[in-house]
Parts: sequence; C-alpha cells; structure tokens
Amino acid sequence: MTMTAIDVLAPGHVAVVTGGASGIGLAAARAFVRRGMNVVLADRDETTLALALAEFAGSDAQVLARPLDVADRGALETLRDEVMGRFGAVHVLMNNAGIQPGSTLFSPVEDWQRILAVNLWGIIHGTQVFVPAMLESGQPGLVINTGSKQGITTPPGDPAYNVSKAAAKAFTEALQHDLRGRPGCRLSAHLLIPGFVFTRLTARGRLDQPAGAWTPDETVAFMLERLEEGDFYILCPDNETPRALDEKRMAWAMGDLIENRPPLSRWHPDHAEAFKTFLKKALAAQ
Repeated sequence: MTMTAIDVLAPGHVAVVTGGASGIGLAAARAFVRRGMNVVLADRDETTLALALAEFAGSDAQVLARPLDVADRGALETLRDEVMGRFGAVHVLMNNAGIQPGSTLFSPVEDWQRILAVNLWGIIHGTQVFVPAMLESGQPGLVINTGSKQGITTPPGDPAYNVSKAAAKAFTEALQHDLRGRPGCRLSAHLLIPGFVFTRLTARGRLDQPAGAWTPDETVAFMLERLEEGDFYILCPDNETPRALDEKRMAWAMGDLIENRPPLSRWHPDHAEAFKTFLKKALAAQ
C-alpha cells in the first residue's frame, strides 16, 4: 500500500516528539502544528517544556506537554496510554531526545550508561512502546529517529556519543526493514542525520549562532522536504558542509574497512595526507 508523508502530516493527525521542548524537537512541533496536527511534547526539562507550551497558546491545534525521561520505559508507557486514550491514534513518533555531555573511553561508567540510556534506549523504548499501537491502528504513520553524522564517521573525542548514535542508526535501519516487510503496513521509519545545528546541545556556551550552522527550523524544513520524497537517510547539509563533502567523508570511513586501513585513518598520522588528497580530488571531480 503506497503511503506518503503528506498522508501522515495531515490536519487532525497526532505527533509525539521527545526532546520536544527545544532545538530540533521544538522546531518539528512548530512545523507539525502549522500543518494542523495535534502535538505531544515530551521532555525532562520542565521549565523549558513550559516555555515551549506557552509558544503554542492560541493555536487551533491541541498541544500537550508532558515531563518525562525517555530512559524510563514506564513513563513512556504511561504517555502512550494517555495519548491513545485522548486521540485514539499516533501518526508521527519522533524519537528526538538526546544528550551530549562529552565522554572519554574511560569516563565513569555512570556517564556511559546515561548517554546510552537517553540516546539509544530512548529510541528503543519509544519504538517498542508506541509502534505496536501505531501498527494496530492501521493508519499511516512515520517514525523519525534522530541520529548523527558522528554515528557514521565516528570521529575521535566523544566515544560514548558516537556509540549511541551508531547504534541508533543500526536500530532504525532494522526497524525500516521490518516495517517494509509487513503486508499492508502503512508505517515507515526514517533516520534524521542533522548537520551543524545551533541548539542548546551544540551551543557550548556560545550565545550567537555560528555562520556555519543551520537553525533548527531550517533543519526541520529540509527533513519535511526529504520525507515527502520518501528518503530513509535524511542527511542534512548546513552552511559549511555540503552533501558532497559528507559523502566523501563517509566513503573514506567505509574505506578503512574495505582497504584494511587503521580505524579512523582520517585522523591517523600515516593516512591524514592521503585523506586530504582523496578529498581534494573527489570534490574537484564533482
């Protein structure tokens, strides 16, 4: 059965957005409301959540705000029961909540556990809690999981975050494979891969948006455009990184395995110059 994003992002339909109080999540909520959808914002920051909810005062759409931690499966189950009881269906599940406090290989185990609990288990919990009900409803739907380019090229410096986002990519790929194999299934999964976006997560103390960064609203506009085209991998550019550059970086990363180079050879002293040469030639040939 053919289904498009336009069928899903329709007036009266319902979107659940985790990490919805700010950044990409809040920008997505704005976009959904503009399309006449009802939106449920879930976020653990109650103060920011209240500010986000106030933004939608006077909207014709129903916008709910619920404080919860996506690492808490029971909290998501409670939310699902409330949303299904109130609206009868969920059409968009956006597993967007994420943290990036920084990490090293030997950071305290609690730090690793927390990053994985939010960035990976938040996606797994959200999917396992909401998707069965979405399937049972028989209505068209989208599951959008927020990944990261760091989960693909895994640059040195923040291994816990990289591991969480690499796993989120693998999980979302498996989810889409499962959904497309279900007869009559009207759900599809998508992996949002933002570029450099100026949010609370990336600001790191900066008050002014860097010239190279996109806004969350620009990122969501691109996401919606690609959803309407049916893309699974929604690979976002930004003001400093065009898609062609991302593609070559990713191709080099996969080449480490294929050509039996050392891992992360892009940053290896014996291979860094070769990478620069590869990049220069590849981009010149565009």
